[in-house]
Amino acid sequence: MAATAAEPQTSPSVFSIGSLHRSSSADPATELEANPPQSPLAEPADGDISQIVVQAPEPRYAAPTLRDRIGRIWAPVVINGRGPYRLVLDTGATRSAVIPQVVTSLGVPVAQLASVRVTGVTGSAIVPLVPINTMVVGDLTVDSTNLPVVADVFGGAQGVLGTEGLRDKRILIDFGHDRVSIMRSRGQLDRKAGFEILPLHPLRDHLLALDVRVGNIRTKAIIDTGAQVSIGNNALRTALARRGIKDVTKEEIEGVTLDVARGDMMRAPPIQAGSIRFNGVFITYGDMYIFDRWQLMDQPTLVLGMDVLGTVDVLVIDYRLREMQLRLRNSS
Repeated sequence: MAATAAEPQTSPSVFSIGSLHRSSSADPATELEANPPQSPLAEPADGDISQIVVQAPEPRYAAPTLRDRIGRIWAPVVINGRGPYRLVLDTGATRSAVIPQVVTSLGVPVAQLASVRVTGVTGSAIVPLVPINTMVVGDLTVDSTNLPVVADVFGGAQGVLGTEGLRDKRILIDFGHDRVSIMRSRGQLDRKAGFEILPLHPLRDHLLALDVRVGNIRTKAIIDTGAQVSIGNNALRTALARRGIKDVTKEEIEGVTLDVARGDMMRAPPIQAGSIRFNGVFITYGDMYIFDRWQLMDQPTLVLGMDVLGTVDVLVIDYRLREMQLRLRNSS
């Protein structure tokens, strides 16, 4: 999920880069096997990044969300002509980021790296910043940019692919056929049977959000493919309190900066997006660091993560049209 990368020591720019996962109450039988998290400048365990594999029994690029497993979206990205590296597609991140092993693979001397402040879902940290010449995946090409170097917390992935360069692009994620494509928007979405088309609204940091109802509460739902779990702010929790709160579970949420935030997880009322209804969703509520960054503390806001998005069959996000297209599983 989004983390917000921040000011390099020599520049005032701010950008988003992160990922979000639950750090407690996980079922060990369903977790990904992965190397333990490393600090951004830790010595890589294997100097050859091309030999790193995903140690998990799941599809290579797009993993559907099942009842007992969190789905993730993988993008094969070529950086400086090398790779492809597997980056988690993160629509809640304004910038891409890589782990230290990628820097080693690219042959960039650590001594030459600048630094940047990264603001994540749960906190902020200063991390190295690696310059790259090109980053290519599908029809997306990003030239001459800097990527934050973050700790290895992605469970086998080698970083995140953020939204830079996506303004005129369309992302298609076909969970059923394990396919991810990034292409130029053709200017209109195909109106195919079985698909629901929903308008998206731009927010701070180039985020896209849906207008949904959680129960009877009008809510902004940020589309965040980098978030393994859905989180809501305390304004949403307060608005829902009239319905009565029960079966509260304490949870810990860890962001890309390794800061841990605590929240209360509860079963939500149905989430209605257009004609599509998501039932049985569990939301973790808390005033996470990132809600303040987004200036969304005071209005009901939901970060819609892969625990919800990954339950569909096909997901299309068109940045040019600011529309999202969904097809549910078992729909014609």
